[in-house]
Amino acid sequence: MKIEIRSRKDFGTGLIFVFFGAGAMFMSRHYPMGTVMRMGPAYFPSILGGLLALLGLAIALRGLYVRGEAPTPLALRPVVAFALLVQSLGLVLAVFALVVISCLGGLDFRLREVAILYLVLAALALGLFVYGLGLPFKLWPV
Repeated sequence: MKIEIRSRKDFGTGLIFVFFGAGAMFMSRHYPMGTVMRMGPAYFPSILGGLLALLGLAIALRGLYVRGEAPTPLALRPVVAFALLVQSLGLVLAVFALVVISCLGGLDFRLREVAILYLVLAALALGLFVYGLGLPFKLWPV
């Protein structure tokens, strides 16, 4: 019996979910489980990991039976550029480079939409990472 993967996207996503769910269950195996009324440190990661693994199994099985769309290739250039530029240019200009390189990969984009996307992402990055979490990112190249 030959097994055919009809939806690589669903099958791959399901396997990733199974991997992370099983990993959570594996990592919590040395902690006491406890009971429903007195949960131990392993209870929540084990239950959540098990549910994630079951969901992943269902999605992977769906990929064997339901035809789906082909997965899109990963666009790593913007992420690599951001990682290389964040130290030298600072967070604000690295987000700008990320947005511009990402938009150049598409067929059509509008300058206004790119500017709005940049402003929103820069504000979120500053608010979350610098002010919210207090991470020591350099903001500008100076």
